[in-house]
Amino acid sequence: MSTPGTFTVRALLFDVFGTVVDWRSTVIWESKALARHHGWPADRVNWPAFADTWRREGYSAAVGRIARGEAPWARVDELHRRQLDELLAGYSIDELDEPEIDRFNRVWHRLAPWPDAVPGLIRLRHRYTIAPLSNGNFALLTNMAKHAGLPWDCILSAELFHTYKPQPEVYLGAVDLLGLQPQEVMMVAAHASDLEAARPSGLRTAYVPRPLEHGEGASTREPVAPAPPFDITAADFLALATALDC
Repeated sequence: MSTPGTFTVRALLFDVFGTVVDWRSTVIWESKALARHHGWPADRVNWPAFADTWRREGYSAAVGRIARGEAPWARVDELHRRQLDELLAGYSIDELDEPEIDRFNRVWHRLAPWPDAVPGLIRLRHRYTIAPLSNGNFALLTNMAKHAGLPWDCILSAELFHTYKPQPEVYLGAVDLLGLQPQEVMMVAAHASDLEAARPSGLRTAYVPRPLEHGEGASTREPVAPAPPFDITAADFLALATALDC
């Protein structure tokens, strides 16, 4: 379908962690709930720092090593679990049994969406095919969609290609599965690096910043005004829907 401007888009692919869902607040909230359940002192663990380390080392760094060919393939659930085991040992948390640890590790399947995410996606879905394109594994993304009410038309995970973004095989593989040409697909993300990786493969790009991804007052690596400009920059998914005539 024609969009405002000079290009044609038929499908939208979404980065998920940080773009669609508020991973940090959810992980902190569930961590504190677990601590209260066990009666741990409030100052036993700095839960925001715990969440940040879990995300940085258990996801971002681990996925990066696999994408660069420095480590063998593993699902994100496995990467999260490895880091969680290290964190629990580092904080001397040994009261949790295996079912509790497994459930805690799957907090990443239960992340809450940003307030505009679901209503924005519903509007966009009226006109476009919409799907996640995330490094999260297939089961994680499926469970998250069910939990958060994310109205995807299908689930596209890097797991399908056994590599991770920013490798071009992920972007082009998703385009191929949709039966479209790269220029007919728009990548939507809160992270400029994701869009900059998608663009050389021919995808259109939409930048939706999430300044609260890392918490109030946190510094962010994301530019306020990305340069060179992406096809669309929108304040949230509702504004993106308006820009795309939805």
